[in-house]
Amino acid sequence: MEWVEQKEVKKEKIYNLFRCTYVEVREWLKETDIVIIPLGSTEQHGKHCPVCTDSLATEIPCQLAAEMANVPHIQLMPIGYSPQHLHPAGIGSGTITFSSSTYQNIIYEIGRCLIHNGFNKLIFATGHTSNMKAIDPVMRALRYETNCFICCVRNDAEAAPALFKDEGIIECPPEECPGWHGSEIEASECLYFEQLYGKQIVHIDRADKEDYTHAPKWATDVSKKFTKNNGSPYLTMNGKDIAWVPMEHQEYSTNGLIGCPGNPFVATAEKGKKLFYAKAKLMAEFIEEVKKFKVEVKNREYWNRTYRPF
Repeated sequence: MEWVEQKEVKKEKIYNLFRCTYVEVREWLKETDIVIIPLGSTEQHGKHCPVCTDSLATEIPCQLAAEMANVPHIQLMPIGYSPQHLHPAGIGSGTITFSSSTYQNIIYEIGRCLIHNGFNKLIFATGHTSNMKAIDPVMRALRYETNCFICCVRNDAEAAPALFKDEGIIECPPEECPGWHGSEIEASECLYFEQLYGKQIVHIDRADKEDYTHAPKWATDVSKKFTKNNGSPYLTMNGKDIAWVPMEHQEYSTNGLIGCPGNPFVATAEKGKKLFYAKAKLMAEFIEEVKKFKVEVKNREYWNRTYRPF
């Protein structure tokens, strides 16, 4: 067991409601009706990045943004919707996933409780792109039932190249898919957290420089028209995304890395730090605008709902 060295306790504002008593929660509600809910995942990220990669991608920016915008956040939800990352049964991948219905019900319950507490504006923030597939029906249900403001900020790596293209942080060109799985962006963020954590969690030397993303074998066995150069759920034919197919990650990426050779090898901790702060700054700016919204919640009582299982 590790023991943390005892330090002098400082009386500072606590932004994580998980660390508050209900007295502090009530004080927060006097200041704001906004709360941030970080959504991560626990899933394999190749041989070189830890299973907490997508959770780090949103947990740290949410903590920073909460202080920048002076709003509270709740504890990270570290498990999301990641069935495509399980790997075959009995072969460890480290992935822990909820089914879509379980995840939807959990997110709904979290939202309902926060509304019951008195918050009117729920800002979910996901570090894992596939969480978006599951939570749209939940956000709609909560909005339709209570008239709350609800949204999901994208802290996932796939969104970063477009959001921060003018920041001068990302080195890889678009064709090297810097925002995909285990790539430059995710590896950089993990390297920065590694410095904060003080223990090695990133192993870039394990990444395979020849691990190209490829079309599924079952497709290429029957036709040479199919290709794949990223991790999108579309089956690409003649260079065009034709059909959404529920594929397993290993069907098109042997070792969990998505992108061209060299993709994670230019990752640095400094890039990771800059990305975290860029995300936080953008989120805080968004929250400042959300503060201006006039929202009148109805049907706040937790038990008084028209909810049906997802």
